[in-house]
Amino acid sequence: MKSLMPATRGHLAMLIFSALVAGSFSLGGMIANEIAPAALNALRFLLAGLIMGALVLATGGIPRAALRAPWRYLVLGGLFSAYFVLMFEGLKTAPPVSAAAVFTLTPIVTAGFGWLLLRQITTPRMALALSIGAAGALWVIFRAELAALLAFKIGRGEAIYFIGCVFHAAFTPMLKLLNRGERSLVYSFLFMVAGFVLLTLWGWGDLMATDWASLPALVWVTLFYLAIFASAGSFFMLQYAARVLPSAKVMAYTYLTPAWVLCWEIALGHGVPPLLVLVGIALTAVALWLLLKDEG
Repeated sequence: MKSLMPATRGHLAMLIFSALVAGSFSLGGMIANEIAPAALNALRFLLAGLIMGALVLATGGIPRAALRAPWRYLVLGGLFSAYFVLMFEGLKTAPPVSAAAVFTLTPIVTAGFGWLLLRQITTPRMALALSIGAAGALWVIFRAELAALLAFKIGRGEAIYFIGCVFHAAFTPMLKLLNRGERSLVYSFLFMVAGFVLLTLWGWGDLMATDWASLPALVWVTLFYLAIFASAGSFFMLQYAARVLPSAKVMAYTYLTPAWVLCWEIALGHGVPPLLVLVGIALTAVALWLLLKDEG
């Protein structure tokens, strides 16, 4: 991988990132009703924070300047933790592929927050790509069944998760707005700690009520997957890609999530989609091409 150009490594990192994130939907959907979302994510933030904390200490520690205005980390940690709690609350009733469809709306909402908070402008081609990508993702999610798409009704789980996606969409531009020059690893570790504190306070009752010793093994497997791969691992992929790729190109890989979720569902024995699903994947590829292509 060292022989590859930085931009190529960035795209490879985002491919891995999108696959890791997709695993959260499939595995999360299997254990969402086994443990309270606040309790699960408090422990997930703790484990991910320990990993990041060890890396922070190994790379120079936390400079005193990074501790100024600690309210910033509470804001970021609150947005980040709210997203994950609502994601797993939604997965109690929403199928993983349906939740992944909701997730593809995040870039559009992010573009709105980007304009409100940072005055970032979405180009016409980017707007077209967002629309095509969302259409392709929905085609994939509903497995090319037009009747199912036309009869689509927002379920309780999808509605709850959409609210979570709004928090996620606000979190992305707030990362840039509140950063005062901190190293990305230090910055992320501190808002991860803040998120853990907020989740612990919010979900204290759930943490105490959970019978940890009797949880199914799959819950622990999912917990460690979320902490190591979907949190710490995907974070490093995202941070690397964000340094070598424009933000629009990083955002493009969101549209791979539904296809990756279907791959996860197949691997877990949850069924094979019809061949017409390839139409949706093709639309997603068009959206990726539009977002990845350099502006003329």
